[in-house]
Amino acid sequence: MTATKGLEGIVATTSSISSIIDGVLTYRGYNIDDLAEHSTFEEVVHLLWFGKLPNQEELSELHTRLEKNAAIPSAVVEQMKLYPSDANTMAVLRTAISALALYDEHANDTGHDANVNKAIALQAQLPTVVAAFARIRAGKEPVPPKAGHSIAYNFLYMLTGEEPSASAVSAMDKALVLHADHELNASTFAARVTVATLSDMYSGIVSAIGALKGPLHGGANEAVMMMLEEIADLDHVDDYIQSKLDNKEKIMGFGHRVYKNGDPRAKHLQKMSRELGEASDNLKLYDMSTRIEALVTGQKGLKPNVDFYSASVYTMLGIPRDLFTPIFAISRVSGWTAHILEQLDNNRIIRPRAEYTGPSNQLFIPIQAR
Repeated sequence: MTATKGLEGIVATTSSISSIIDGVLTYRGYNIDDLAEHSTFEEVVHLLWFGKLPNQEELSELHTRLEKNAAIPSAVVEQMKLYPSDANTMAVLRTAISALALYDEHANDTGHDANVNKAIALQAQLPTVVAAFARIRAGKEPVPPKAGHSIAYNFLYMLTGEEPSASAVSAMDKALVLHADHELNASTFAARVTVATLSDMYSGIVSAIGALKGPLHGGANEAVMMMLEEIADLDHVDDYIQSKLDNKEKIMGFGHRVYKNGDPRAKHLQKMSRELGEASDNLKLYDMSTRIEALVTGQKGLKPNVDFYSASVYTMLGIPRDLFTPIFAISRVSGWTAHILEQLDNNRIIRPRAEYTGPSNQLFIPIQAR
């Protein structure tokens, strides 16, 4: 056996959910560019779970089922009120989702239909959890979701208590589409490993959230925004980035393990960043970001990934920096649950081997002689 660091290049399973081939990302065979430009997030959710884009009746049914499941138990809300107001938001999300399992009488039913029901509940409830905690820590009461609206609309509405603009809803919806699935990434693999033991779906999602929490995975967009805040002004970009490059420091939001010629999702977020900046007559973050891209790509050949421009997009939508990664989870739970369904429909416990590199042929010495 020969180990491959980080499992790079190892094909661990088969999947019909998403693919990355020659730098092209698809969901169920649909190019991400087409879905980002023409599809709603709920249509993508249906595609990931059921293998097809919905017709109007199927989409309406999905909307209804999501709406019916969007509220969270009052006991979970009361628990969140006891969390420290400065708690890490991903730790809060991880804890709250684990708590939701306690109030689902079918949590341990691993049958396909039961898991579809749990997938719907989790997709509907994650935005409610994130928005509720954001308000609780600000000393405000959570705002319940409003019937007849999309996940993107309701998340922004529950976060602020105010009607979001059409452009804000459109930007949020597109961001959710772009983050919905990404083949066998770290958090998806964590979810599949967990449920392959026949643990429950909630445990799989908690595992995925734990993996997404890391700055090398979902936390990268928050790190990008921290960098933009540190730079503070367009005139400071060159000196800041050049110093990083000269010292061979990592610049978050650039490069990707599986994309050699650029992340196909990045261009959509760049466009959204520009449009939101133009709409608010404030292109500062967009201009800073494009200058950073020019320097890093020009000198290192690295291109922006999905995290780079999502930082400025979310900030211009008025979203606090520490909610960026939870928003990633709101979207990616659609892909996580799709992979869990696929894993359990043809399950085999995931148990790889390790190449042993420790000492060998050691002889036991009694404790008196050590």
